[in-house]
Amino acid sequence: MPEVLIQTKPPATSSTGKAMISSARIARRVRRLGRQISVAYADIQTPLVMLVILKGATVFAADLLRSLSVPAELEFVRAASYGAGTASSGRVRLAHMVEGTFANRHVLLVEDIVDSGRTAEAVAKRVMQTKPASLRLAALLDRPARRVVNVKIDFRGFVIPDRFVIGYGLDYAGLYRELPDIHSLG
Repeated sequence: MPEVLIQTKPPATSSTGKAMISSARIARRVRRLGRQISVAYADIQTPLVMLVILKGATVFAADLLRSLSVPAELEFVRAASYGAGTASSGRVRLAHMVEGTFANRHVLLVEDIVDSGRTAEAVAKRVMQTKPASLRLAALLDRPARRVVNVKIDFRGFVIPDRFVIGYGLDYAGLYRELPDIHSLG
């Protein structure tokens, strides 16, 4: 069961404000997700393929990988729909997509945040063309208020209000990925 955060007024303490989700809370949730994923894939015969969406999901994916008790491989795809703004452009650009390695493999798509759903949908469509044994989605954050495309999140960390967030790998114009906590920008 994901943790659900309620919307609050933005803090005025600094440009990044008080943490919306602390690093300790993130760590606990990622460990629980790792256990859930390990149970779900306990009986597979080949290593799980974690397909990580760059760049935002790298921190989450690294911690998630270390929390698994099943063998896993890492692959990466670069996808972007935000650019330097705080709203999705509506167009998803995919780059560096691995071709052909997913046939008959169990693939876990790893996303930092699912909001419009367009990125997860675009990557999932490409992966499905390679005929994987299964495809599931793990997302650290779910922002359903911005959902345009219906995507199924199999492993969800937190449900957040309609706020732009940074930290723990998430950025604004390439900045703030290094923050250990997740903050609401603004």
